[in-house]
Amino acid sequence: MHARPCEGFVDRADAGRQLAEALKTLRGRHPLVLAIPRGGVPIGRILADRLQGELDVVLVRKLGAPGYPEFAIGAVDEQGNVQLSADTGWVGADQRYIERAVAAQRATMRARRQLYSPVHAAISPAGRTVVVVDDGLATGATMRAALQAVRAQAPARLICAIPVASQAGLAEVADVADDLVYLSAPAHFGAVGQFYQDFAAVEDDEVVRLLQA
Repeated sequence: MHARPCEGFVDRADAGRQLAEALKTLRGRHPLVLAIPRGGVPIGRILADRLQGELDVVLVRKLGAPGYPEFAIGAVDEQGNVQLSADTGWVGADQRYIERAVAAQRATMRARRQLYSPVHAAISPAGRTVVVVDDGLATGATMRAALQAVRAQAPARLICAIPVASQAGLAEVADVADDLVYLSAPAHFGAVGQFYQDFAAVEDDEVVRLLQA
């Protein structure tokens, strides 16, 4: 686990360039960069290009709390594997709510896979050095689900790479990855967007364009 000093980022491209520098020892090893859509894809494109690797996506979706969709109480991957945090009870997420949330997020992932796959066939991580990247790590629930989904496919080495992370988020994923690479882990962490000057939403058409690049 290691970090480099960082005060924040201009945008995702700036974050990608700084993260690529932190991962430069992978250059020439043809790593597979798996980005979490949609915000992780612009960063993943830069990593794949600068590290002379390949880019693909890993589809996982966070499960938001009732009435507070940005607050993650867990995550689900494409296969339907669910990770839940200890917060589900006190935020009012009963079993029925969780089942509905899982079904909705799996439908979103199916739609995105149909959109992305004709452009870019899925790349197997088996036996590869794999870097799973997102634009930031808050609770860690989504990244943990992504790492576990990739780990099940037998990569040779699994690296979690994020520009900025909460300390609690890093603790959430530390036992799943072989290595954690991050640029900043501030003690006071509100939301990922506070560490970017430009944190505009990434749309599906941009994801498709970046996968085609």
